[in-house]
Amino acid sequence: MSATTTPTTTSRAPLTGSGRRRAGSLAWHIGALAVLAVVLYPVLWLVGASFKPGKDIINSLQLFPGRPIFANFKNLADGIADIGIRTFFQNSLVYALGSVAGILLSCSLTAYAFARIGFAGRNTLFALMIGTLLLPYHVLLVPQYVMFQKLQLTNTYVPLLLGKYLATEAFFVFLMVQFMRNLPRELDEAARIDGCGHLRIYWSIVLPLCRPALITSAIFTFINAWNDFMGPLIYLNEPGKYTVSLGLMMFRDSDGVAANYGGMIAMSLVALLPVLLFFLTFQRYLIDGMATSGLKG
Repeated sequence: MSATTTPTTTSRAPLTGSGRRRAGSLAWHIGALAVLAVVLYPVLWLVGASFKPGKDIINSLQLFPGRPIFANFKNLADGIADIGIRTFFQNSLVYALGSVAGILLSCSLTAYAFARIGFAGRNTLFALMIGTLLLPYHVLLVPQYVMFQKLQLTNTYVPLLLGKYLATEAFFVFLMVQFMRNLPRELDEAARIDGCGHLRIYWSIVLPLCRPALITSAIFTFINAWNDFMGPLIYLNEPGKYTVSLGLMMFRDSDGVAANYGGMIAMSLVALLPVLLFFLTFQRYLIDGMATSGLKG
């Protein structure tokens, strides 16, 4: 009796639920890594270009140089047009920290008035303030410049910082108002029973509980002021008062073309460090504040 063999057919087993989840997770991670590569490519290019000779920055397609050089960073110590780069960084630091202090003080006070004090016309004034977000910056630029010029305040930091101390940044006021409105009113009533006025309630109760909103405003304000180019370009005339953004412009020649690509790229990389350090320093407090309700038993 001869054994007969029957052909067997193999079929691919359908994916189980866990298999589909793993495939979906793998696809999601691959997509996230692709997006991350696109986002980080300019930063990687900046890092690689800072270690290249000036002639290779534009002509070479290689992301990182085979033989990195440090001459671009060494030349920064000599300064630009007899002005040390430390001057530019000090000016930017004064501008950025002054902006942060002004925004936190003026916007938090204004937000407290809108959120915790009932007065006639409060809703109308709040709506008008929000409406200022629709005004383009360039529409206000000419009248503001004429005003500061007549007051002989150009070529100073007053035009750049004055608005920060007058709560003209409606976005940050709105952010703090929305946060303060979520705080229990019972805190204000208990403080009034103890004899506290509005200033004491603002400083001792509301302000500490608004730490997430304050830190968020501080981070965005510091970044915006550090990277601001239009404001210093309009109001500052002396190179000794230039910020980092204007200092980078001094690498151009008379034709408006960068004469020293290596120095410009190296200074651009160094200019990123204060912003990165500021964010890394305060992100822990931001995350901690957002993870909790801000109220302690």
